[in-house]
Amino acid sequence: MSDLVLDLNGYTDLPAGKIAYVVTFLEMTKPASVNLSQPAAHPNVELERWTDPDPQSFRALFREIGEEWLWFSRLVIPESQLKGMLNDPLREIYVPVVDGKRSGLLELNYQDPANPEISYFGLVPTATGGGMGRWLMANAVSMAWARPETTRLWLHTCTGDSPQAIHFYQACGFKPYKRAIEVCDDPRRTGHLSRESARHVPIIE
Repeated sequence: MSDLVLDLNGYTDLPAGKIAYVVTFLEMTKPASVNLSQPAAHPNVELERWTDPDPQSFRALFREIGEEWLWFSRLVIPESQLKGMLNDPLREIYVPVVDGKRSGLLELNYQDPANPEISYFGLVPTATGGGMGRWLMANAVSMAWARPETTRLWLHTCTGDSPQAIHFYQACGFKPYKRAIEVCDDPRRTGHLSRESARHVPIIE
């Protein structure tokens, strides 16, 4: 795979079992105005810091949110590596909780203090469409920019994600600044995700 030459003005065939995404990186270089009021559709939602999550519980929520969008990175690494990441003091994990149920995921990565990253952002399917996403992003923006070191907040999305994601991020104040191509093993073929997931990205046998 390392010998594959990408044609920048045409098509490049991928080896069997591989999948490719076009990744768009977006940034916010000054704080956006935010509304931290609970969404009308979810007046009881609370944002909780998830400290020391066990890998199994984290992966279950990660899968519930991201299976349809081919989230795989936290599913394919060893559990010991995941545990180390989840307990990294430079990462903060938050979950919106509704009636005792974790309904989403927000992960902030402060490894580069001046340029924090929203590593993961998403809601479980039953929580979408009621304003919780905008509320969760408002909290992410507020927390990141409350740190005096922050000069830029960034994230990325890809063609495996919901087509609404990039428009949502732009509406929240993020601007695209870079594009990349990610090539990896199709996680449905490796057994890390259901073969029934992400019908918008067909499996190539």
